[in-house]
Amino acid sequence: MSGKSLVIGASGFLGSHVTRQLVAEDADVRVMLRRSSSTRGIDDLDVERCYGDVFDDEALRVAMAGCEVVYYCVVDARMWLRDPAPLFRTNVEGLRHVLDAALAAELRKFVFTSTTGTLAISDGTPVTEDDPHNWNQGGAYIASRVAAENLVMQYARDKGLPAVALCVSTTYGPGDWAPTPHGSLIARVAAGRFACYFDWSAEVVGIEDAARAMLLAADRGRVGDRYTISDRYLSTREVHEITARAAGVTPPLLKLPMPLLRVAARTNDVASRLLRRDLPFTVAGLHMAELMSPLDHGKAERELGWKPAPVEESIARAAEFFTRRHE
Repeated sequence: MSGKSLVIGASGFLGSHVTRQLVAEDADVRVMLRRSSSTRGIDDLDVERCYGDVFDDEALRVAMAGCEVVYYCVVDARMWLRDPAPLFRTNVEGLRHVLDAALAAELRKFVFTSTTGTLAISDGTPVTEDDPHNWNQGGAYIASRVAAENLVMQYARDKGLPAVALCVSTTYGPGDWAPTPHGSLIARVAAGRFACYFDWSAEVVGIEDAARAMLLAADRGRVGDRYTISDRYLSTREVHEITARAAGVTPPLLKLPMPLLRVAARTNDVASRLLRRDLPFTVAGLHMAELMSPLDHGKAERELGWKPAPVEESIARAAEFFTRRHE
């Protein structure tokens, strides 16, 4: 691997693993962070640090100077916000600043972290990258992510930015220090403090495999294309059973059926409005969980040479990480 690599959002779950894999390959690595960010996931790494946020054009210029590849791992994923403005501000307008800086930097590749939420839904065959986005029930979060991915593709198509987008599914694995909302849930399962499982399924992938896909995309990804990065479609019951088995606890046995979850989500939204507070179990979030379809990641295998390990291994390692953390 030649040339300097910049990871923007290196303090996050995926960004920290991208950084770790670059360092493991003896790459020349620079990270861009906010001074307020927790850097626990990369504090043991010898990397060059620079500071600023995605709206700071001068900081972006300095961070990208001399870089060959930029890995963009910044996202505001707070889908429960009553006010959608912060989602669009970070996910779209902040991204626009980064893309403009990337154009001026004359990079070899800009690797963008998108989401499987930008893909289609289907009642039949597994969804591919060629299927157009065909649903709008995901609220402001999904709308902002679709707008972000479209913006990246526009810059690639109309302005010549050598960008590739990776549509990453729900990630599990060690090093989820924040933790992510889904990581927080399996942490509770691993601790024996969550007796329920939800009546839905989702596409999942190991965090280290997702990070590996980012590095492969920098070398092999086709400019202007997107790739599905996910291993398989698992029910939450299966995820919780794998977690419990790895942690040596009794798996959750009580199913929360979808009709009950719909009532709970509607109640959440009413309470949120009355209390004027952001509450996490929203109708939009439930729609996302309910609608997501099985995916076909064959394009990533064929074109990137990406072969994920069984995600069950990553879920088990996540359970072990949370168990050790709380010992």
